[in-house]
Amino acid sequence: MKIALLRRYVVLAETLHFPRAAEQLGIPLASLYTSLDKLEAEVGHTLVNREGTPRLTNVGTLFLAEAQAAVAAAPPPAPKTVAPAGGKAKASKGKGRAPIVKGQPKPYKKRQGR
Repeated sequence: MKIALLRRYVVLAETLHFPRAAEQLGIPLASLYTSLDKLEAEVGHTLVNREGTPRLTNVGTLFLAEAQAAVAAAPPPAPKTVAPAGGKAKASKGKGRAPIVKGQPKPYKKRQGR
């Protein structure tokens, strides 16, 4: 079982609110639902009753203690690296055009044929 899935489950079980848990984890809500589905598939039982207000099932309550122990024993997650500013579009433009000198043709322009 992946520690990331267990971390997400522990936060969800403590908040019992999908949007707040996703915001606290810094992930999209759809990723949280997908993570829970994967975890439930690995365990083989439903962990969270999603009808109405989310509640932990009996199996989910028992699994929470194991998940908290596994998360506590695991090393802390690596910090996320921040990508440098300026996107791909800026990086691919190069240094720009050469300045236009009066009386000379524009650089990179072909003369129009007649």
